[in-house]
Order: sequence, then C-alpha cells, then structure tokens
Amino acid sequence: MNHKTAALTTCAALATLTVLCPSTARADETGTATMAVDTEVKLLSDLRNRGVSDSGRKPSLQLGVQVAHESGIIGLAQLSTVSKKAFTDGDGLNLLLGTGYRFGDPDGWHFGVGLAKEFFPGAKFDAPHGIDMEAGVPVDFRRTRYDTAYAVLEIGWGKLEGRILNVLSRTYRGADTGGVCGQILVAGVDPTPALECYARGDNNSRGSMLYELAYRHPLTPTTTLNLHAGTQKIRHFKEADFSDYSIGVTHQRWGLAFTAEWVATRTHRPELFMIPDGDGWKRQDNNTLVVSVSRKF
Repeated sequence: MNHKTAALTTCAALATLTVLCPSTARADETGTATMAVDTEVKLLSDLRNRGVSDSGRKPSLQLGVQVAHESGIIGLAQLSTVSKKAFTDGDGLNLLLGTGYRFGDPDGWHFGVGLAKEFFPGAKFDAPHGIDMEAGVPVDFRRTRYDTAYAVLEIGWGKLEGRILNVLSRTYRGADTGGVCGQILVAGVDPTPALECYARGDNNSRGSMLYELAYRHPLTPTTTLNLHAGTQKIRHFKEADFSDYSIGVTHQRWGLAFTAEWVATRTHRPELFMIPDGDGWKRQDNNTLVVSVSRKF
C-alpha cells in the first residue's frame, strides 16, 4: 500500500467512526450552537454521477459526513463504493473531500463557494496519446489517473439550487487524449471518430465546466419531489459532452429516507460510457430507475 492509499484509508476509517456517533452541536459559553456534525449512510441500487453509473450498474454503499459552522464554513467527506471496471486498477472506492463557505437567506437568495477533490485510490489506466498514421498503430502510451479537483459556485433561491463546477485538475476523471480518443478507438466499431479525435493533438480537460440545477418541492410533510438537470462541457473533447435529467420522490418513514428517481442521460459518443463486460461492452449511461434508502445520524 502506497502512502496516498494509506492516507485515504485512514480518512475512511475516521469517517466510519464518526457514523457511530449521533449528530452533535458544539456550544460556546453562551450556550449557542456553533457547529453541527451530520452523518449519513446510504444504500443505492446504482450510484449515478451526473446520470452515468459509477458502480457498474450495481448496488453501492455510501457514507457521508458534513460539518457546518454557524459562520457559514462547511466541510464534507463522502466515501462511496464504485466499479473496478469503470475505474480500472483501483480499490473500488471514491473519496470526495470538500470545503467552502455558504451565506445568504435559505428562504431567499443564498450563495456558496468552495473547493472539492475526489480521489479514486489506486485507479489508473495506460492509453495511447497518438497514432502513427503511416504504420497505423497507436503510440505514446502514458498513465492517467481519475482524481479530479473542482472549484464550486452555488447560487440558490429558496428551494431552487444552481451549481457551477470548474475543473482545476489536469483531467476530469481521466478525460485526456488517451482517455477519450483511446476509449473511442478500442470500444468503437468505426475508427474514424477516434482518428479525428487524435488529429486535434494531445490535450487534457482542465477548465471543463459542469452545470446543474435542482429543485425540491414538498408534496406532504414527509414526501418531497426532486427535480434535477445538468450538462457537462468537457474542454477539448466535444465527444465527451453530455447532459442528464432526473425526477424522483423521497419519503421519510421510521427515521429512514426512501428515494426513487428516474435518471436519463444524453451522450454524444456512447463508447466513452462503456465498461468491459465479458466479451463485449456494457453501457453506463442508460436510462434507469435508481432506488435508495438512507439514514442520517
């Protein structure tokens, strides 16, 4: 185990310990709460990130810890199980860490700014970053990791929430010439789109923009309607642009939250959203119903 993996495992262990404790609020000398810690455990039929499955269209377990200070400063740690086929050579885990500042009126205009980074311990791939046109063979094999860092801007009005993310890391989840053009080459039937991709030169996806809009409307005191729409613009790789939509309901009962959501995704190149499946490929961007059950402590 390398130092990075060991550090992430330590973070996961600390987060697990936190789940065993109830939500807490620390108080100052006047008795006013200054900080709250909330934890959530969730079991999902499929872990979807912007409409695309991170768990290989299989169940996933997720653990989240959020710390909020009355000043508006927040911190987040979230650990999820993911597919080792989607994030190759990895430990099957995704760790998201974030921090930021929120301000404004929760019932009116409110805003937030922050930084976040997601880690995929051990996950990486080797792919060609060029094609020898004379010999017709891929060349310049390099290693790429999936870890991604973001700058986050939130703008909301009441229950309507908007979020804009800018990719600060070299790639967005491994999207570079090897990851995009190489995937189209190996998973596609017609090599022409891959050759056109390679013809644009060697690029990364730093500066990609991700947008999303969410609205939650209470139908009853225990049931909420959830609406979501998002679009992703992957810099230098229009083939990787995609949009997603979802509609669902969450019902609170017995201290648990039950959610059912219909998730739809619109992609330009399906080859980019496939993982190996026996002798073929399995799409991860299919439209599907995702159900989950969660509990907060």
